Amino acid sequence: MIPTDLLWLVVAIIFVAAFIRSALGFGDAVLAMPLLAMTIGLRTAAPLVAFVGPTISILILARDWRRVEFGPAGRLIAATLLGIPVGIYGLARLPEAPLKIALGFLILLYGLFGLARPGTRLELERVGFPWLVGWVAGVLGGAYNTNGPPIVAYGMLRGWPPESFRATLQGYFLPTGLAILAGHGLAGLWTAAVIKSYALAFPAIVAGVLLGGLWNRRLTRTGFTRLVYVGLAVMGLVTLIRAIR
Repeated sequence: MIPTDLLWLVVAIIFVAAFIRSALGFGDAVLAMPLLAMTIGLRTAAPLVAFVGPTISILILARDWRRVEFGPAGRLIAATLLGIPVGIYGLARLPEAPLKIALGFLILLYGLFGLARPGTRLELERVGFPWLVGWVAGVLGGAYNTNGPPIVAYGMLRGWPPESFRATLQGYFLPTGLAILAGHGLAGLWTAAVIKSYALAFPAIVAGVLLGGLWNRRLTRTGFTRLVYVGLAVMGLVTLIRAIR
């Protein structure tokens, strides 16, 4: 079991992660996974984060489901499901470190580009483009559990307002997060320590989502855009560091 003093540290980490996810629509796992892995170990941290992600999505969608861009979200989800098996297949056959370095570099580069050119938008979207983005996200998710960055980049290029951006990401992340959660359950990772940590952290998740939502509604479109691109740059940098170490 997890010592009591560490449990409260776990709750604090999850609160901050929920706040970030609620405010921006993404980024919780980038913060929570490395900190929780160092605190309670990877085998407990991974299923705990898998519980937290869908919970945040459900709490956000309970209020803001009308703001979801259902058409794009549905196409992205379907294409992601097609890409996941390809990523899993490639994971066993392709060198991991060079690909993760390339992935981290591209995410970092796009984040920096967005900070330099925040007004860049898709002038004319081809019919197959969201399918391509979703498929690439599925490949990355199946191989490296990193399906978020292409979806975030797509939402920014589409120019969704902060409320729609945040809600649509949850509409995308919820089914994929539930699939990951079920996979952890089938693998026997829903241990007593995981369930206890999640139950203790649930009020902190709710508080983080409520406060993050309030902050999201106070952000100007310009401020929100900058924060999203900073988040992408941080995700790319973290991916690079993990690949190099």
